[in-house]
Amino acid sequence: MDALTAIATRHSTRSFTSKPLSRADLESIVNAGRAAPSARNEQPWEFVVVADAATRRRIAELTEGGGSFIAEAPACIAIFSKPTKYYLEDGCLAAGTMLVAAAALGIQSCWVAGEKKPYADAIKTLLFAPDDYKLVSMIALGYSDAQPQISTKRPLNEVLHWERF
Repeated sequence: MDALTAIATRHSTRSFTSKPLSRADLESIVNAGRAAPSARNEQPWEFVVVADAATRRRIAELTEGGGSFIAEAPACIAIFSKPTKYYLEDGCLAAGTMLVAAAALGIQSCWVAGEKKPYADAIKTLLFAPDDYKLVSMIALGYSDAQPQISTKRPLNEVLHWERF
């Protein structure tokens, strides 16, 4: 699937089958995140792929409902960042790029907030992230047999402005 189609058709999925993801697909998704742009090309990110079911269940518990579906997803990617000036923007660009890459591979996903959440430090500890790193976000990944619930987007003519607002 080409990038524009992946962007237009991707949707958040919170219901996953137990079908495992291949290591090659997970590496391709993380590699897309690694290739994302970053301020001053600092590339402050680190990615932790969590396929272990017990660890995913613990992450789901720690999110207190906000990421409960991580327990059922076959994999989760935690995006950590060094505390650079633009770590949040850089980490979110990496996460967004990985969401598109997953869609291009036919893998469903859902983004879960990390930074500024009360569970961020507990997840850092669970995944042995260095103390000074920030948990930017997590991405649940897998396959779904549910009918996609694609959100309606505002039309282009409502959001596009030429030369001035």
